Amino acid sequence: MLKVLVVLLLVAIVGSLFSGLVFLYRDRGAGERTARVLTWRIGLSIALFVLLLIGFRFGFIPGYSQ
Repeated sequence: MLKVLVVLLLVAIVGSLFSGLVFLYRDRGAGERTARVLTWRIGLSIALFVLLLIGFRFGFIPGYSQ
């Protein structure tokens, strides 16, 4: 379940990055859409990071042992 969620978030992050590139090209940097999409990418990246931290903390992601 966690692996599927991580992969979906990664796909959404890459999709947001690509759509930001498309909006930047189409609007020539004058539009607001590029900033909005890249803000979504930052939010998704932070959500992925927090999800991985929570997964590690509660044992869904095993740590390493020495």
